[in-house]
Amino acid sequence: MTGMPLLSLAIWVPIVGGLLVLATGSDRNAPMARSMALLTSVIGFLVTIPLYTGFDNSTSAMQFVELVRWIPAFNVHYYLGVDGLSVLFVLLNSFVTVLVVVAGWEVIKTKVAQYMAAFLIMSGLLNGIFSSLDGLLFYVFFEASLIPLYLIIGVWGGANRVYAAFKFFLYTLAGSLLMLVALIYLFMQSGSFSILDWHELPIAMGAQNLLFWAFLIAFAVKVPMWPVHTWLPDAHVEAPTGGSVVLAAIALKLGAYGFLRFTLPIVPDAAQAMAPMMIVLSLIAVVYIGFVALVQADMKKLVAYSSIAHMGFVTLGFFIFNPLGVEGALVQMISHGFVSGAMFLCIGVLYDRMHSRQIADYGGVVNTMPKFAAFFMLFAMANAGLPGTSGFVGEFMVVLGAVQYSFWVAFAAATTLILGAAYTLWMYKRVVFGAIGNDKVAKLEDINGREFAFLAVLAICTLIMGIYPLPVTEVMHASVNELLQHVATSKL
Repeated sequence: MTGMPLLSLAIWVPIVGGLLVLATGSDRNAPMARSMALLTSVIGFLVTIPLYTGFDNSTSAMQFVELVRWIPAFNVHYYLGVDGLSVLFVLLNSFVTVLVVVAGWEVIKTKVAQYMAAFLIMSGLLNGIFSSLDGLLFYVFFEASLIPLYLIIGVWGGANRVYAAFKFFLYTLAGSLLMLVALIYLFMQSGSFSILDWHELPIAMGAQNLLFWAFLIAFAVKVPMWPVHTWLPDAHVEAPTGGSVVLAAIALKLGAYGFLRFTLPIVPDAAQAMAPMMIVLSLIAVVYIGFVALVQADMKKLVAYSSIAHMGFVTLGFFIFNPLGVEGALVQMISHGFVSGAMFLCIGVLYDRMHSRQIADYGGVVNTMPKFAAFFMLFAMANAGLPGTSGFVGEFMVVLGAVQYSFWVAFAAATTLILGAAYTLWMYKRVVFGAIGNDKVAKLEDINGREFAFLAVLAICTLIMGIYPLPVTEVMHASVNELLQHVATSKL
């Protein structure tokens, strides 16, 4: 370990800050809890910026490595590091945490300290997932991140919050238990919990297939892939706005990241053998779930289903095994963090005023909220993949990569550009355009300074990444090329 332990700071600043916020206690101290949470989240983001500015794009090696003995008897280490596949997600997570704290500033009235603390602690745990290079450490962070999100949905959610939280917890816990079995098997074979050691481990094809399925079940639930996606719409609908933002922007990325860090490099032969199945499942998510989104009456449910379709693009990009596909999938993950987070924040702005997510309850919002309507339009267009927005870049790269794999796979994937425009813009038209729908809409007030600030920041990110994606793509080149070269080299 050399220099300042930036990854440890990225993990433990939010967690320790969250515990201090929690210690402020009752709602009498809510202003102090909010201020401490904002300060902690900003510091947590600032310590991640040197990870990007000091990152060496020319190498695929792990950087900012920290290695400390943890459980010597089992050769377990506190082992952290990031490469081009993971560094951007640490920044994205810390950035989104700041927005979530600001978004919940005036909205959350009860148990304020507990609400803010849950997001801060979860932010630290998620950074731990993205930077862990020890399998057991990864698993600890992976499972621990369930707890704050479970509480966020179960305590501050909607009418059916307990059902949604329980379903979310059971789905993800059941999937990850198989991953634990796979990690123990890899330890028995290698004598180490180092993920990088596992990448070099020769594994027989039969064992690779079993490991592939263990990882698939754990990560497919998190993505979520069809058909294990049913927990996500329920969780999104019942979660408070901040919970939906973190769930869409960060938590869904954990499964996709797991494929890159575990499935592809550890069991490459099984991954290539199972690629046709993964491509079919991804295309079902893209096409079928797109049609499901088209018939939704609830705005949150519609955006939740659109997230499943967009993440189908990500898994498709991974399993066509070419640089354009994998890099496009990574760009799509970052873009989805901005765009889906912004969409849920926009829906939250409306819900705070009208206490309804039903599309039918709106109409003519542009007449009373013109600034909001402009932001909502930009994010709706980005969600549909409009060129010039971040939503287009990743999808276009994956489609180009899919053309190299198979024209018909690319053709099926490209239908999302039509379906995405259909369900997103139809929702926008019914909510925003037309005559004022009812008296409640007529009394709506446009966004305030706080809401303008977090929507403007996300709008800038969406446009910059759409117009000039190079700062994002250049970080991942070396690591993606190394990963694909590793996958192409059989271990048998």
